Amino acid sequence: MLRKLLLTLFFGLAAALLVALGYWNIAPENDKVANTGADTAIDFYAVNARTVQYQADGKLHYEMTGTKIEHLKASDVSLVSQPDLQLYRGTPLPWHVRSERAEVSPNGQEVELIDAVRVERTDAKGRPTIITTSRMTVFPDKEYAQTQQAVRIEAANGVTTANGMKAYLKDSRVLLLSNVRGQHEVR
Repeated sequence: MLRKLLLTLFFGLAAALLVALGYWNIAPENDKVANTGADTAIDFYAVNARTVQYQADGKLHYEMTGTKIEHLKASDVSLVSQPDLQLYRGTPLPWHVRSERAEVSPNGQEVELIDAVRVERTDAKGRPTIITTSRMTVFPDKEYAQTQQAVRIEAANGVTTANGMKAYLKDSRVLLLSNVRGQHEVR
């Protein structure tokens, strides 16, 4: 009787061990399939990419470079490492836009700039304007940008900080949303 009980206990433990090993061997593969599924599959990429677009009248609209661009097949989103954009809009004084990385929506309608975002421009009188934030959404066709994050604007006459911003690039107009603080030099 004792021998039968020990034998049953031994086979029971062996069966439990086999089930556990089988589960542990199968479960990680299921996680890998979920994490490397079609939604994150990259169908093409480019290294040291450069894109130039002209307006209908032949004037330079923008020039963009990136150290690496990866295209996600399922979502049609492009991931750009170190994007650097010169947005001319047919003028000789471009907006210079940079960040650590970006996500570009299908057809380039929306660009999410992520980490160390810097937007700068020098006007016709040689006065620089520098806008920095941690994240910004740009709508290139509308020449509009916005952020809900803290933003810092350095201009020729002072420094302004705020939480949130709407920037109308075509009009060179900026609307600050809240907690606006400024330090300006009177001339």
